[in-house]
Amino acid sequence: MIAGFSITSLLLILLAGIGAGFVGYAVGASSLVSYPALLAFGIPPVLANASNTVGVVGTGIGGVMGARKELKGQAVRSITYVVIGAFGGVAGAFLLLKLDPSVFEFAAPVLILLSSLIIAINPRGRMQAKQAAADATAQLKHIEATEATDATDAAKRATTPTAPHRPPEQLVQPMSQDSWWVWLGVVAVAIYSGYFGAGAGTLALAMLDAAKIGPFHKINALKTLIGTGANISASVVFIIQGAVDWPVAIMLCIGCFIGGYIAPPITRKIPANIMRAAAVIAGIILTIDLGLKTY
Repeated sequence: MIAGFSITSLLLILLAGIGAGFVGYAVGASSLVSYPALLAFGIPPVLANASNTVGVVGTGIGGVMGARKELKGQAVRSITYVVIGAFGGVAGAFLLLKLDPSVFEFAAPVLILLSSLIIAINPRGRMQAKQAAADATAQLKHIEATEATDATDAAKRATTPTAPHRPPEQLVQPMSQDSWWVWLGVVAVAIYSGYFGAGAGTLALAMLDAAKIGPFHKINALKTLIGTGANISASVVFIIQGAVDWPVAIMLCIGCFIGGYIAPPITRKIPANIMRAAAVIAGIILTIDLGLKTY
């Protein structure tokens, strides 16, 4: 026994972490796996949520490190999102800890259902398709412009080696052009991330895309900054307040890292719709189960 948990239980939590990391990479819903798994081991909802936040924080850090190329040239916006995320995470964490535990118990089924619906709607997939179409259109225009070039210039290019010309990279718009509601949305997502967080990344992605901040791959990196800042600051609050079950958080963190690491080569062979459907069905079943127990 380690801190009240058998070796078998800790290994099962590790497996849950692997599943959470895998699902988090595939469909962006790691908490739909890890949170109910902790509840299944009899951990109270608030303690399970706090420990889950600490357990999955490594996923965000790894994502930010892997997105350095997409975040290049966006230092001011990046720092701003992390700071907002950090303050929002603290606010969300205190809401979780200071409100009556029954508030979260009543809210959890609704939040999980919301997360499931977001995954079902799949704004991330729609945005990827829209971005791919935009890239294809830009490439087509580039080809047409090249073919319309004067024959003499074409001859010169044939005899003089030159680097292939590429369409200009799409950039993120200046922060001064952001609508006021975008900042309210960033703050709301940050607070939600600290309070519960399931589906927060998808919410942030949908919001930034609706505001037409920039191309998909860049706003996908930016949304990670909000959640990472929120999760880190919320974790600090949970740790200071003694609201973390450390054996659980550590095993979950290790599992999330493994799951996120092995996910890319595996998910290439599994249709995305199948993984998404599985996550949605699991979320709905969990919503019904928690709803019947709570209401």
